[in-house]
Amino acid sequence: MSALVYDFQDLLQLNLDLLPLRNAATIRVKDILQTARTTAEAQLHADGKGTRCAEYLAHVQDAIVQGLYQLACKAVGLQDLEKQFSVIAVGGYGRATLAPGSDVDLLFLVPSGKSASIDKVVEFLLYALWDARQKVGHATRTVEDCIALVKTDNTIMTSILEARFICGNSALFANMIHRYRTGVVKKSAKQFVTEKLAERDQRHARYGESRYSVEPDIKDGKGGLRDLHTLFWIAKFLFDANSTEELADRGVFSKEELRRFKKAEDFLWVVRCHLHFVSKRGEDKLSFDRQSEIAERLGYKAHGGLKHVERFMRHYFLVAKDVGNLTRIFCASLEAKHLKDAPSLSRMMTKFLPIGKRAAGLSKDFKLEAGRIALADQNAFARSPVNLIRIFKESGATGAEIHPDALQEVRLNLRKIDETVRRSADANKLFLDCLLESGDPETVLRAMNEAGVLGRFLPEFGKIVAMMQFNMYHHFTVDEHLLRTVGVLRALEDGTLAADHPLAAQLFPTLTSRCALLVAGLLHDIAKGRAEDHSIAGERVVLDICPRLGLSAADTDTVAWLVRYHLLMSETAQMRDLNDFKTILDFTQVVQSPERLKLLLILTVADIRAVGPGVWNGWKGQLLRTLYAEAEPILTGGHTAIGRKERVAEAQQLYLQNLLPLSEDEMARAKHRHYDAYWLNVPLEQQIRHHALISRAATRDVTTDVKSDAFAAVTEVTIYAPDHPRLLATITGACAAANANIIGAQIFTTTDGMALDTILLQREFAEEVDEKRRALRVAETITKALRGQLRLKDAMAQAKKPEYRAQAFSVEPRVIIDNTSSNKHTVIEINGLDRVGLLHHLTDALFQLNLNIASAHITTFGEKIIDVFYVTDLTGAKIENESRHAKITTALMQVLAPVAEAA
Repeated sequence: MSALVYDFQDLLQLNLDLLPLRNAATIRVKDILQTARTTAEAQLHADGKGTRCAEYLAHVQDAIVQGLYQLACKAVGLQDLEKQFSVIAVGGYGRATLAPGSDVDLLFLVPSGKSASIDKVVEFLLYALWDARQKVGHATRTVEDCIALVKTDNTIMTSILEARFICGNSALFANMIHRYRTGVVKKSAKQFVTEKLAERDQRHARYGESRYSVEPDIKDGKGGLRDLHTLFWIAKFLFDANSTEELADRGVFSKEELRRFKKAEDFLWVVRCHLHFVSKRGEDKLSFDRQSEIAERLGYKAHGGLKHVERFMRHYFLVAKDVGNLTRIFCASLEAKHLKDAPSLSRMMTKFLPIGKRAAGLSKDFKLEAGRIALADQNAFARSPVNLIRIFKESGATGAEIHPDALQEVRLNLRKIDETVRRSADANKLFLDCLLESGDPETVLRAMNEAGVLGRFLPEFGKIVAMMQFNMYHHFTVDEHLLRTVGVLRALEDGTLAADHPLAAQLFPTLTSRCALLVAGLLHDIAKGRAEDHSIAGERVVLDICPRLGLSAADTDTVAWLVRYHLLMSETAQMRDLNDFKTILDFTQVVQSPERLKLLLILTVADIRAVGPGVWNGWKGQLLRTLYAEAEPILTGGHTAIGRKERVAEAQQLYLQNLLPLSEDEMARAKHRHYDAYWLNVPLEQQIRHHALISRAATRDVTTDVKSDAFAAVTEVTIYAPDHPRLLATITGACAAANANIIGAQIFTTTDGMALDTILLQREFAEEVDEKRRALRVAETITKALRGQLRLKDAMAQAKKPEYRAQAFSVEPRVIIDNTSSNKHTVIEINGLDRVGLLHHLTDALFQLNLNIASAHITTFGEKIIDVFYVTDLTGAKIENESRHAKITTALMQVLAPVAEAA
């Protein structure tokens, strides 16, 4: 890059005092920065070179610092400025790359002793940059200070490692680097590597363990720029490498790996620079509301059933995957030089294996090396490409990790997995062993996926590798979700999750189709990203895959059915009235057998759990158990361990046992207060909280209770109040007035005419005390609204309109009026884009339409709401009139319209 000079010396001719001179310099710095950023952004659009953009901005920053340094020295009267002290770039700036919103980290390296003149120059330079709205970190130290600090502080050791001379006394800088290299680096190589990798692991834990999280942090997240920087820090420390090219020269990377390193780094810089330009600040989280705009800037187009933003994010995750591969290769090189301890993952995996399998012998083509599976023969894959599958089977059978050198050979031989290998009975048997017989199949399959084998062996799976779904519901890419589903299924089988999912864990050992269940878990979303419904397309795909894998005709049929209907149970449980017998009959007509019911329950639990943290909650578990219990006697011809009446009685007895001591009258009132639906659909823990709430309600007044759940990221507000037709609309309106976003609701009426409604709110604060305070304010607003102490319309109009992330998405609004799903009620299903206050407007519209809500099923899937209301007219009859249907649809579609349009 050509030399760049910003000369501020002409400002001295203005004969200004130091402060006015600094202000004049600041104005010029602002102009330079604005011009430079405009130029950099235009160049980034033109050539798409992210690293070049970052280097240019650092180059401009160097010239600004140099110009300010010379101006300040002259203004202060510091003679022989070159001999006095030096200005050093450290941190990211030390690498000579800066994103538009990055911090500028400076080290002022001074000789021994204090100097008032030097302090004035440093102050002049820093304030000129701060006043120009730059984020500048700084330290003023002697060489002795730096050497002493690096011995005790790993962060400072890294910053000195990246130090780069900008201006001033170059000899002082050279002295520091020499002492650093000879006195520190040569003595602590292994310690530095260990601490840096531990620091990386801590960062991953903080920003998310998966590199496939759908809102990644492109700087600090797994597979982001910081992972590449960590590799470079270690390489620079150990090999004195000043560029990635030197890593190849020293044999750390091959030329192909070096090309991948630079390509990944440049792509991540492209995304980061665009993100900073768009957000106009140093924002590094690639959030949903930024992804579409970045995708447009980079020129991605919708294609093959994928939106433009999904194609962009798939590219991003493939790059993150490459970063992970490079990390493993690099760590293998360090181990070969005995600078890094071998990981303990192999030992951790072994504990999950049956004792007999831990001692299983390896194939003659492999050997154990430092506790990991290595190649006994470098030609193992060329001689028998099936070994590309066998090595993962051996890993699963023994619990030993695959050596990084062997994984590198796997990647180099991927093209040998051709149609012959895919049709090989041995290869397919080995693959099924990875899934069915491994102690930890999720880890084995993830290693297979990271190496590229899974997508080559199952090309259908390869199509969904790194594919993201642009919505707020799914937390991971499709392939990562499928692997996690397998992991949950394994945990349900071995009893690890028995406390959370007692029914699923209890049913697992009774299955006769274990193979079909695990295969369905791995493949249930295999057809995502297609224009056709993924469940229907997926059924067709697995009918081709399963015979190839060697599954029997019966197992193939079961897998296909599970893939076709894998959403049936969750949708029925969450969106339909389980106390309406027609719901259960419709469900069982599709399921048809007790074995399929068991399989579907277990798969549904695993599927929901694998979506991401906070998606599963006790409500969903109770609904699924209720649906299972209602369906089982129908599918078994009435022969079941426990019927509906017995289940109600059992729930009541358990409830009363937890409330003792009570008088006979109190027990009778408590027992008969609720209808059967309550006992079947509400978890015991919640029943006990409800009892405490009702006991506090001395009169038929409004009483509330709040409970927050940090793990599920939700807060429950429960209201006990006299029931009336507009109750739900009033409650939801009060939540909107309090800026609380409703993501679920559970409503019940007691036998004495009281309503017991629980509203599920999206959590707003991380700290429990803050969230509890917020929830109490929401409950107070609800109480005032129900008591008539609050004019709801005014309160909602005055409420601050929060920034809502769902606005980054679009959901086609839809209203479905169904008279076939219930014998007694008209079912209205409403789909739309979520927003604060939407549920209030929907329930209020139903009230205005003179509809009586018998039950409501409020479900939120990220940004999408699917709200289902079981309604009748005021006489208790279904809504049969077609013109009335049209009127209902029109009114509800107006509510679903975007806020501005609705207004």
